[in-house]
Amino acid sequence: MSGGHGFSGAGRVLGRLVGPRVKWLVVVAAVLVSAAAFAFAGQPKAVSTTAASLPDSAEAAQVAALREQLPSSGVTPAIVVYKAASGEVDTQAVEASRARAVAAVQKWAPTSAGAGGGAPATTIPPQLSKDKGTALVLVPLKADLPDGDNSEAVKALRAAVREGLPQGLTATVTGGPAFGADIGAVFDGADIRLLGATAGVVALLLLVTYRSPWLWLVPLTVVGTGDQVASKALTVLSRISEVRADGAVTGITSVLVFGAGTNYALLLIARYREELRRTEDRHDAMRAALGSAAPAILASGGTVILALLSLGLAEDPFAQSLGYAGAMGIAVALLYALLVLPAAMVLFGRRLFWPFVPRVGTLDPSHAGVWRRLGDAVTGRPVVVGLAAVAVLVTLALGGLSLSVGQSPNEQFLEKPEAVVGQEQLAAAFPAGTSEPATIIARASTADAVTKAAQGVAGVQEVRKAGGGDQLVELSAVLDASPGTTKAFDQVRALRTAVHAVPGADALVGGTDAEALDARTTADRDRWLLFPLILGIVVVVLLLLLRSVVAALVLVATVIATYVASMGASWFAFQHLLDYPPLAVSTPLLAFLFLVALGVDYNIFLTTRAREEAAGGSHARESIVMALAVTGGVITSAGILLAAVFAVLGVLPLVQLAQIGVIVGFGVLLDTLLVRSVLVPAVVSLLGERFWWPSHPADRAAGQAAGRSADRAGSAAEPEVSH
Repeated sequence: MSGGHGFSGAGRVLGRLVGPRVKWLVVVAAVLVSAAAFAFAGQPKAVSTTAASLPDSAEAAQVAALREQLPSSGVTPAIVVYKAASGEVDTQAVEASRARAVAAVQKWAPTSAGAGGGAPATTIPPQLSKDKGTALVLVPLKADLPDGDNSEAVKALRAAVREGLPQGLTATVTGGPAFGADIGAVFDGADIRLLGATAGVVALLLLVTYRSPWLWLVPLTVVGTGDQVASKALTVLSRISEVRADGAVTGITSVLVFGAGTNYALLLIARYREELRRTEDRHDAMRAALGSAAPAILASGGTVILALLSLGLAEDPFAQSLGYAGAMGIAVALLYALLVLPAAMVLFGRRLFWPFVPRVGTLDPSHAGVWRRLGDAVTGRPVVVGLAAVAVLVTLALGGLSLSVGQSPNEQFLEKPEAVVGQEQLAAAFPAGTSEPATIIARASTADAVTKAAQGVAGVQEVRKAGGGDQLVELSAVLDASPGTTKAFDQVRALRTAVHAVPGADALVGGTDAEALDARTTADRDRWLLFPLILGIVVVVLLLLLRSVVAALVLVATVIATYVASMGASWFAFQHLLDYPPLAVSTPLLAFLFLVALGVDYNIFLTTRAREEAAGGSHARESIVMALAVTGGVITSAGILLAAVFAVLGVLPLVQLAQIGVIVGFGVLLDTLLVRSVLVPAVVSLLGERFWWPSHPADRAAGQAAGRSADRAGSAAEPEVSH
């Protein structure tokens, strides 16, 4: 048996839970625990769909916190954009529409719309563009509305502003509340769509894999139940911690549970079917299967869990939440795959595999199948094949030379919602930063000095007082750069430098562009910290499992190559085929985590089997060929299934989730079909026994066999002691 002592010992312990009587207890206990989770989990803690992914230490986050201390903190404006089809807007129609809008949202409006000494938002007259073809109106709403109330308020506002408009005049609602409502709408019913699409993909691929009318139902039922239990556990976790159970976190967690859980099921069932050809009793066959497969599954799942937990060190709150939620989900997937699935499988016996029932003594067709022939071909010419594989990876990686990171709010949707349309209309008619000005918070006594400093910054169009109190003042600075652009970020940096230099002001700059800039800085820091940490986790797990420094380093190098190639190929597709915007700032880190932690799974499954063959006396070349022959089919099925499950993220119309689905899905296929099937066998063939350095599986196995023979001989020669 291969693997570290702890992993192997776990396999033996798990084997005790599939006995003739114990299996029923395990299944009944799983049903009761799952039912309890469904019945008592409750509802997740409400989260704001507009919550910024910024640590509290970020300057923009500090500005947001200070704004809450100001008298105007309870106000956030929705922006109504009136646009004439031709000529000038009808100002009387705009005024009438604004009056209807204010009345329609009265129950969601602040009790005092005053802006810290400025005019109440309801009395600010409409702002007209230079050509008078567009008008802008601010409608104040409470800043602390729950997501449900915010969505209702925006819906009522949109209906009111359009009522009775003359022909040729349109009204569009945008601004912070509108973006929050539109993001919330993206996830309305998303959990049902995602679950349905994921279950459908998994069911189809399992049916094709097993070619049995009912075998696929067992792993699908077990994994699907595990997914729902993980979802309920996330609900509880969100109420007792700061973990956000928003649509993106729950969606990715569900994909992880389904993908990883099904991969573990495929590996276990394949090994169980293999053992059924050797063992008459199905319980003994499952014990043997667990003894061999559980170490690899535990190592694989442990790697993913530890890598996800490392996200707890990230400064990005979204990454932190996803890390904890995903780690919990993978733990649930492991429990259901290694505890519930084996017991459920042995309930039905061999007939579950009908019409391809494995009989004792029958030859495993994989030993002489296509994967055996591929292994022989690769190891027969390892230099040529290995160089060709590397050339493919390098070519794909070149597609990422122009990789760009950083999405503006308008670029985060696959389909433009009304909030984005309104922003585009504003950008076309008014100075670029009108709708999203920078916010400056400073000591009230230095307001004039800070205003003067800000006005002296190139690109600042206007600086005006937006609110304040006795201690602090809030200033609004309109920039001439389009939101989310490099020019806007440069202007924010220049603005910060200018106001920071005002003596005694303690001035800080926030706002949408400042938040985006700080998010980029946060993401850069997280990548520098977590990339090497995740790689270190993978190396340590591989060292414990394979006890080989060379093998661990080779496998880590291959998953890094897969990540780089997948990013390059995906970016080329985003730019030239899919017309996607730049990557979201957290996407490179999440893609790296999933591809490295999940991608190493298949190398773990392959090399642990190769080590098992080597321990039986096979040379490194023969051991990797045999490992590829017996695992090639199941690992390829698992890779295709995992890639398809990640592609399902595209049912959620957010660009970031679609991009993650493409990058990880393509990377998993690349790892499965090229790296694991071609490059790794070629490298093992070239290195020979050095691949296992400093351990020598064959020598170790021979030594253990000799020791057992000596023990038996000694026992036979020992004289009987008379009492």
